[in-house]
Amino acid sequence: MIIVFHKQGEITDLRADSQPNLHVYTQKKVTSSLFDLASNHPNCILVWCHESLKEHINIEGIKASFHLKNMMLSYGAKPYFSNRIGYVEDSPFLKVNKTVKYPTWLMSSQVGAIYASQLLKFKNKIKIDDTFDFVLNAIAKQGMPNGLFCYSEPKLLNKNAALIHSEIASNVQLFKFVKLHYKSVWSILLLLNIMINEGKFPIWAFVWNLLKRQQKFKLKFDLEPLEKQVIKTSSTIDVIIPTIGRKEYLHNVLKDLSNQALLPTKVIIVEQNEAINSKTELNFIENEKWPFSIVHKFIHQTGACNARNLALKETTSNYVFFADDDIRFNENLLLNSINFMQNHHTKATTLSCLRKDELEVFKTTFQWASFGSGCSIVKREVLNKAKFNVAYEHGFGEDADFGMQLRHLGLDVIYYPKEKITHLKAPIGGFREPYKHPWQREGEVQPKPSPTVMLNRLNNSTPQQVLGYRTKLFFKYYITQKVKNPIAYYKRFKKQWAQSLLWANILNEQNNK
Repeated sequence: MIIVFHKQGEITDLRADSQPNLHVYTQKKVTSSLFDLASNHPNCILVWCHESLKEHINIEGIKASFHLKNMMLSYGAKPYFSNRIGYVEDSPFLKVNKTVKYPTWLMSSQVGAIYASQLLKFKNKIKIDDTFDFVLNAIAKQGMPNGLFCYSEPKLLNKNAALIHSEIASNVQLFKFVKLHYKSVWSILLLLNIMINEGKFPIWAFVWNLLKRQQKFKLKFDLEPLEKQVIKTSSTIDVIIPTIGRKEYLHNVLKDLSNQALLPTKVIIVEQNEAINSKTELNFIENEKWPFSIVHKFIHQTGACNARNLALKETTSNYVFFADDDIRFNENLLLNSINFMQNHHTKATTLSCLRKDELEVFKTTFQWASFGSGCSIVKREVLNKAKFNVAYEHGFGEDADFGMQLRHLGLDVIYYPKEKITHLKAPIGGFREPYKHPWQREGEVQPKPSPTVMLNRLNNSTPQQVLGYRTKLFFKYYITQKVKNPIAYYKRFKKQWAQSLLWANILNEQNNK
């Protein structure tokens, strides 16, 4: 490990386990020195730390935080980019929980660490003449979608360390970052959002970066666990499946589970039918022999959120497989997935789940921005602290909300494309009636977006992300709706947004009672 202490972009001191001749780097800028150190010591962990935090750096915490080589960690009081970055960034990686290890590309120069071999992948690709914070954020922003696992990690510092207020990006730097790392249209949307929502006009910052182009270069980060583990023979897994009117499809799911190299201990099926006098359709549960225990709950309340919560209460194994009732998969899915999770210290993994002829877009294992409630495996030890929010029932957003709950518990959702599930997208069950939300029965002006979508935005996004989404939706919706008079459309959209906010807050209040 080599620790670089810095202040105002200059190196003030260097520490190392046993590396000689480090004094030659003290005359250089901190950014260029890190790349030079990486070239000469590719197998080291490179640590940067602000001079004011010198006595608070947690060496053991840094070492313990690395379970993969392809990781980048940092921790700071406030992000380098202001909350305005939320106007263009629509992901769960901005609303960072500073009390836990949280996935984010928002890096800080206050303290951080990366393996030298991973930093070298950016050599001659990232411009190092910008500020140290700018370079760190550029590395993480480019690396994260390509398999560099990036986190805010409080364990890099000892507890109660007094964090300093580090440099904040100027408007020019903000627009430059957006121009380099997003499509050109986002610079325009950033300017519009600042003008509309803040009444400010950073025209100069926009114009100054107008001719810059998006940075594009190829990166590849292989998963490199520091300690390879073998699947524990005691590892067990339960499966939860909500189902409604898909008897034959569910039967096939159970057959696939029966052929698993690692058999489930328990399969919990929550069958739903609103008709009070109805009876189960799933006779094969009792009529056939299964190599695992089946817990079958038959209820007269529809809704996947409630069904999954009921099923979770019945789980007892080390892992839980969240499954849909219309999927197919091979016999090694559970064994290989748990083996992957144990080898890479992952507690929440979403698997590739595509239709039969759908092409895989994401071919790299990376930090997933959502959560698949029908194709994910989670370590059960954390599930007593998370549940599906029934405010999203019969709507959209419960998957994303559950994923955010996991992140705020200190987990990361890792997308694992190697193990594949085929999603058959079965027709809706024959006895299922279309659900009508209360807002669909009231008033001429319908909410836009759906109140459940709005609820997810309010709960899991920054205020700037919500406003940025509003601007994007305003232009996107104009193309598809019938009112083409811009003034009339604006007035109608404003009312629809207000209705969505109203109902989202009603849903939230009802759920919290």
